[in-house]
Amino acid sequence: MKLIFEKSVCGRGSALLPQNDVPETPLPEGLRRGEPLELPEVPEVELDRHYTQLAHQVYGVSSGFYPLGSCTMKYNPRINEEMAALPGFTGVHPLQDAESTQGCREVLRRTEEMLCEVTAMDAMTMQPAAGAHGEFTGLLLIKAYHAARGDGALRTKILVPDSAHGTNPASAAMAGYQVVSVPSNARGGVDLDALRAAAGADTAGLMLTNPNTLGLFDPNILEITRIVHEAGGLAYYDGANLNAVMGEARPGDMGFDVVHLNLHKTFSTPHGGGGPGSGPVGCKAFLAAYLPASALGEVQGHQSIGQVRAFYGNFLVVVRALTYLLTLGGEGLNEASRNAVLNANYLMHRLKEAYPVAYEHTCMHEFVLTLEELKKETGVSALDVAKGLLDRDMHPPTMYFPLIVHEALMFEPTETETRETLDAAADSMLELAKIAREDGDALHRVPQRTAIGRVDEVGAARSPVLRWNAQ
Repeated sequence: MKLIFEKSVCGRGSALLPQNDVPETPLPEGLRRGEPLELPEVPEVELDRHYTQLAHQVYGVSSGFYPLGSCTMKYNPRINEEMAALPGFTGVHPLQDAESTQGCREVLRRTEEMLCEVTAMDAMTMQPAAGAHGEFTGLLLIKAYHAARGDGALRTKILVPDSAHGTNPASAAMAGYQVVSVPSNARGGVDLDALRAAAGADTAGLMLTNPNTLGLFDPNILEITRIVHEAGGLAYYDGANLNAVMGEARPGDMGFDVVHLNLHKTFSTPHGGGGPGSGPVGCKAFLAAYLPASALGEVQGHQSIGQVRAFYGNFLVVVRALTYLLTLGGEGLNEASRNAVLNANYLMHRLKEAYPVAYEHTCMHEFVLTLEELKKETGVSALDVAKGLLDRDMHPPTMYFPLIVHEALMFEPTETETRETLDAAADSMLELAKIAREDGDALHRVPQRTAIGRVDEVGAARSPVLRWNAQ
């Protein structure tokens, strides 16, 4: 497929601009370009065809199975988009007075109340723009809490399990903390002895996902949060995997003090493509005074960490989430989690004879396979199998994560997939396992049916070509 620049012919175009009805004000000389801007010149039909062809190459949950582990790439009902497109929501301005924005304020208020109920938190802010932004905000709450108590200078460490999402240690470091890695035990949960040894007077808090990145619910969760609290730290819940436990277990009941949510993972709003996202942060009552200024107009207290995002956060994403919450209700959210767990266990059981499970227990919403032995026996890696799935109209699962599992493939089928889809995915994986043992070299040459074949991924990462240069 040619670039739009390669289709350009001087003098062609499709722009029909209205006549200027305001005085023309030329740019100051110092702000003008030294050379003309090189934009493609194509007729409207070529422009339309170009973007249509690009759209055909995009793969998403509306295209087919998309089992990215730890990302909850579920189908987003179209009613969410219809509600977010209502003129009363799209036409509002954040600087309007309170009297003219009562409907939008009610959306924020009701969403906050519902998310507090789902998580067993007492207060919530909708400002953070994404999950990692929510992590950072939650850590700032923890930091403000310790500073107010007078021990902020002493509590310099955040404990993070070795199976954590990569954003956890990054967010902790950004907040000025030293990261202490806590190893996993033989069953994939937190090693309690290691946690006890790590927790102490310098512990500010623990960042934990439960169920964790291996798809396992830690049976020692109450003991984990108790250990952290006895050390004087706070427990932070990474809500990335909340899709597995809605209506079954709540972070606040597990002993967590702060939680962030990924509306794009759990509550059916757009995911990927650079955003917009939303990562609301909830907390227990004793931390509420440190939350960012309320989106609902209440006076910001002197203890608040201040604004973390302009205005109210990404409002239309919240509209979509509220639509999802109202459509499903409490029983529907619980059923979604139950089906997510059922689908994951069904797919895991279909695959485990051909691909060993890293930690073979009943999983929650996701599971991790290890292809370490397959690679030793056949030379076929997790990457090869993932590339093979591209030729079978299926998006690969997450590769090589979590880092504690070698040659990892991480599946999260979500609740929105049918049994027929899961069977087709399992059949494809089993077929690839058979090919690996009979003709492993064939999988080093896939994919062959995609727009481009096997790429030099290291070269692309280290020396990317991000712009077109005129010859």
